[in-house]
Amino acid sequence: MSDKRDSGQYDEALRYHAQGKPGKMEIIATKAMTTQHDLSLAYSPGVAAPCLAIAEDPETVYDYTTKGNRVAVISNGTAVLGLGNLGALGSKPVMEGKAVLFKRFADLDCFDLELDTEDVDEFVNSVRLMGPSFGGINLEDIKAPECFIIEQRLRELMDIPVFHDDQHGTAIICAAGLINALDLTGRSIKNVKVVVNGAGAAAIACLELIKAMGLPHENAILCDTKGVIFQGREEGMNQWKSAHAVETEARTLEEAMAGSDVFLGLSVKDAVTKDMVKSMAEKPIVFAMANPDPEIRPEEIAEVRDDAIVATGRSDFPNQVNNVLGFPYIFRGALDVRATTINEAMKIAAAEALAELAREDVPDEVAAAYKGQRPVYGPEYIIPVPFDPRLISHVPMAVAKAAMESGVARRPIIDEHAYRNELRARLDPTAGSLQLIMDEVRAAPRRVVFAEGEEEKVIRAAVEFQKAGYGIPVLIGRKDEIHKIMNEIGVEGANSLEIYNASEMEDREKYHDFLFARLQRQGYLFRDCVRLVNRDRNIFASCMVAMGDADAVLTGVTRRFSVAFKEIQKVIDPKEGQRIAGVSVIVGRDRTVFMADTTVTNLPTAEELVQISKEAVEVARRLGHEPRVALLSYSNFGNPQHITSDRIREAVCLLDKEELDFEYDGDMSADVALNPELMAMYPFCRLSGPANVLIMPGLHSANIASKLMSSLGESTVIGPLLVGLSKPVQIVPIGATVSDLVNMAALAAHEAGQ
Repeated sequence: MSDKRDSGQYDEALRYHAQGKPGKMEIIATKAMTTQHDLSLAYSPGVAAPCLAIAEDPETVYDYTTKGNRVAVISNGTAVLGLGNLGALGSKPVMEGKAVLFKRFADLDCFDLELDTEDVDEFVNSVRLMGPSFGGINLEDIKAPECFIIEQRLRELMDIPVFHDDQHGTAIICAAGLINALDLTGRSIKNVKVVVNGAGAAAIACLELIKAMGLPHENAILCDTKGVIFQGREEGMNQWKSAHAVETEARTLEEAMAGSDVFLGLSVKDAVTKDMVKSMAEKPIVFAMANPDPEIRPEEIAEVRDDAIVATGRSDFPNQVNNVLGFPYIFRGALDVRATTINEAMKIAAAEALAELAREDVPDEVAAAYKGQRPVYGPEYIIPVPFDPRLISHVPMAVAKAAMESGVARRPIIDEHAYRNELRARLDPTAGSLQLIMDEVRAAPRRVVFAEGEEEKVIRAAVEFQKAGYGIPVLIGRKDEIHKIMNEIGVEGANSLEIYNASEMEDREKYHDFLFARLQRQGYLFRDCVRLVNRDRNIFASCMVAMGDADAVLTGVTRRFSVAFKEIQKVIDPKEGQRIAGVSVIVGRDRTVFMADTTVTNLPTAEELVQISKEAVEVARRLGHEPRVALLSYSNFGNPQHITSDRIREAVCLLDKEELDFEYDGDMSADVALNPELMAMYPFCRLSGPANVLIMPGLHSANIASKLMSSLGESTVIGPLLVGLSKPVQIVPIGATVSDLVNMAALAAHEAGQ
């Protein structure tokens, strides 16, 4: 322990937990608590209504309280991490951390509860009596064998899921990795020889789960500190060990590992030697999961075996067996169907879902979290990484379906597609806001030109666009170069993409003639237009759309917005009577706001502000929002008087002269526009609620504000979306991810269908 205290990380961790509000959690009200009326509904007398409803029908507790989204993380601190028995108080930082992970990865609210008792009966009775408060119970850091007894008794006594994560969480992630390791080595779980070292809670749970998945009892040897657990052994035995005793001549771990296919270690540092690994069968699978130091380090294994697949519990080695891949999503699926328990079928479903996810192409978010290293399914990537944003939609769905099929779900999922979308929206607000539009795009797919087709992320985005069913992606670039990149990155489906090179296209002359007809009176010769079409991919892509050979253009990865926009304008005009503008969509945890103009007009006139307002309103409606427009200014309704506000007030006057079907008002400051309490100070304000469309007074303030939101705020910024052109074109920021590209391409495709 002393070395941990002396480390710089020890002091840094203390500062982290002490800064600001001590600890890692707080409670935030989800309902308004502003007025006396609010309080009368939240508490007396209004709270009597849900109380009476629940008393009459207990199932309505899920409708009127947080029970259905609340998990208790409970420990007595008898086995805290690898630190031993630290007691209830000593376990509290870990339990708070566990609660934070539930929220971060699955949007589940948690209370950490530390029980100051080592008596099994006291612990069980305390938890049992708190059952009405929670939708599920996550037991944590309780030593064996008490953890087995506590979990089993609580599962028998309670009608909500009870899950000891130290056992089952580890087992599920281990099983997921084993599924893929067996796949990569061409083995079946039914005929491999497995050795498990460590006979504690996690090791026994791992062994029980892989047996439930098909491993024959006689094919597994369990070892503890005294050696092999064989039939007839008496020393150091209990009922949980005895259940896995086998007939074998092996008496030591070294003897057991000779010729084995799989080693699962959940024991202690240096329990395995290089000679033991060398004695294993061809293509050995070694999961050395002891924490913080594995039974044998991966580099030691590499010294004696070049055909091994290795996993550990550490994040600094490939294939980390990390419980955060499991417990948040398992509880998410279980609570969403109001499961009475988490059974073997649900655990296996979670393991299989994780294994399947590891075989799919990895998104940019994962590469970014791991310093740009993009994992590819293979010996060094058999388990998904914790920052994979797809976990929330894959694992809970699998768990929920298994709960329904095994008969423990009290609230079956009727629409799986809608449920998957709901899951995505919990952690990815962009997905929630865009889902309606994405569904429409799938119903009417379009051809979208990806102008920078030789860029790796553009190729990946085109493949994802096609796989999602959004339409037909068209890549612009040299075929040989694109095929070379496709082969290097190994993305499935890339070979089916359409590729065009302007200098090789047979009928490109029609684009030359088209562009010359547009630019001949702007100082361009015919040869200039030929050169533009043949050499500039944005020009070529825009010509394809302008002449009906494609429906929309996506560009911007390699060039600044201003450069790309200038090239696009050579080919595509604004819509008649409209103004081109950039609308940024800012998606926060509890609201979505549209900001314009963030890219095009430097200092818009009153007339231009009117046009920008209308364009922004259309974007908001297209994304399913009823617009409330605030024309922003330094002042609030003329106070203080300021020359920069004159254009804003004039724009409002011009809007008043039109018959419009949306709410608007101004001039007003941003805080008044967004804060209902401040807005209430101006009872004459026409907005019925906080504004969700913000019309900025100038490009400088708009651009700065939108970039601050993406960099400093807890928000996702989509776009800016380019609106007002006669043909759909979207220009992404240079740093756009693959997900950004797919979303923007889909938005362009949707616009093409309008």
